[in-house]
Amino acid sequence: MLTQAHTTRSLGFALLAAVALTLPAAARDAGGFAQAEWAQDYASPAAMQVQRSLTPILSPQTVAATEQMVERYRDIVARGGWRPVSGADRLRIGGRGPAVAAVRQRLIVTGDLDPVAGTSGVYDSYVAAAVKRFQARHGLSQTGQMSLATQQAMNVPADVRLRQLETNVVRLRSYAGNLGNRFVITNIPAALVQTVENGQVVTLHAAGVGKIDRQSPIMNTKATEINFNPTWTVPASIVKKDLIPKMQKDPNYLTDNKIRILGNGQEISPKSVNWFSDEGTRYTYRQDSGADFNSMGIVRINIPNPHGVFMHDTNTKGVFGDDFRFISSGCVRVQNVREYITWLLKDTPGWGRNEVEQAIESGKRIDARLSQPVPVYWTYITAWSTPDGLVQFRDDIYKRDGVNVPSTISAPTPVASAEQTMPETFEPGDEEN
Repeated sequence: MLTQAHTTRSLGFALLAAVALTLPAAARDAGGFAQAEWAQDYASPAAMQVQRSLTPILSPQTVAATEQMVERYRDIVARGGWRPVSGADRLRIGGRGPAVAAVRQRLIVTGDLDPVAGTSGVYDSYVAAAVKRFQARHGLSQTGQMSLATQQAMNVPADVRLRQLETNVVRLRSYAGNLGNRFVITNIPAALVQTVENGQVVTLHAAGVGKIDRQSPIMNTKATEINFNPTWTVPASIVKKDLIPKMQKDPNYLTDNKIRILGNGQEISPKSVNWFSDEGTRYTYRQDSGADFNSMGIVRINIPNPHGVFMHDTNTKGVFGDDFRFISSGCVRVQNVREYITWLLKDTPGWGRNEVEQAIESGKRIDARLSQPVPVYWTYITAWSTPDGLVQFRDDIYKRDGVNVPSTISAPTPVASAEQTMPETFEPGDEEN
């Protein structure tokens, strides 16, 4: 007989697999795009079995499950927590030595490895599976092999994890009211977007969110309009911080990225501007529309807010395969954006999946206003639990927890985009001073 946890995970995988299979070929592979969106890594069966749930991060069920996990971690702390692991960052299947036993014991304490697996000094398939589960719970690439980032995550003390849970359960309770029948959650520390309908997650998307020094804001807003094939006017802050320094290094940067200089209603040649003075700050810069080079990719989602940020596609989709996706200037890039905007527009007459595809393929600027704006919640949740008893932790990237969670981000890990030749672009973001 299947347990509730098994049923939940199976349903979650079946749903998300169905979502992936409904994508057109161009959205599932590199097809008409600069890079694939790495759906094969992010939505793999192994990932779904341990990491994904139909339960929204913002839900009464998540609050209750996280409250139960607080009690469990209080018990772990009362029993002495867990011992640090050292010298294990290069362990693979077949590896031997005392570090293997230390990893086994660490995984047993948090329920990632069954105690019956014993204390063997061999890194076998049981340990590898447990490490995958641990990596999934901490937002790390699920290789089943130890890495420095995995070891650092294991070595965050139990009392720190407990305080992290206690801090975040308060945040989760603040969303206990009626959030709407259909809504969107962006969990910034997890770099993750969920669409929710009738109390269940419908689609799931990796995201690129704000850098540490250009943070995505915590806010409640609504998605009101979709802009297909948008141009992009570069904010003044990015002109100063990014564009001018790039032109000083590479005089062809604007031309190569199809960014036009506008002044007094006329286009100005980049060669006529003195990039080593403040002259460059006096003009308007507009990037042509185009999936392969425009920083917003094929679509922008407008979510009115005082921070000037929005959600959008990207021309550098390889970043969705990375563990570290804190790469924007405050806006949120959305993986598999076609699926996302199709869901947003489902109740808007005349905007089914075919119409979405036609608008994208036209290459023309087309605007679609949602007949019913959809609530959007940008949140900051670094620790939570799902009803199946799986607890999730993420780095406190913006240092908002106040519990001094050691970061794993400084630990180098293999990332998908490292294998790609990525175009050097800058990211749409807020109008910073």
